[in-house]
Amino acid sequence: MAAKKFLRLVNGVLTEIFGVQTSAGAGNAGDLVSLDDTGRIDNSMMPVGIGADTAVVNASEGLAAGDWVNVWNDAGTAKVRKADATAAGKEAHGFVLASVSSGNPATVYFEGTNTQVTGQTPGAVYLQTTAGAGAATVPSASGNVVQQVGVAVSATAVNFERGAPVVLA
Repeated sequence: MAAKKFLRLVNGVLTEIFGVQTSAGAGNAGDLVSLDDTGRIDNSMMPVGIGADTAVVNASEGLAAGDWVNVWNDAGTAKVRKADATAAGKEAHGFVLASVSSGNPATVYFEGTNTQVTGQTPGAVYLQTTAGAGAATVPSASGNVVQQVGVAVSATAVNFERGAPVVLA
């Protein structure tokens, strides 16, 4: 949705301007803030240390909105992929709220509520053997990783609380 318009006095003339929904930094100094499509202020408008704990990391595979993700080291470069309970080292570090194609930058959330999930049962949510998925079922096969990723507060929202991963014998 386009930002709402405001009237501003520019050199003695009333002029219609758009509010700014994201900030590119100092170049936007003095601009009027407009809420984004979710009715919130974009993180780029917030002071350092205030707002969501995120990082932009290139995806090494396609990610779907709501996927639980793993940040990994690819020859000295951080990359993000779907977290997976079938193998040690692929535990969940966070989640994504938007789909991303392989090779493109993904915004990874390290805390907060994953609002892009579906079919959750209120209560504990664990990383699943289906890559990127979380559910109430605890993985149980030898070599599986058991990691609580949060608490479902509804069918479509999981409050991320990263648990310590445990590899089953």
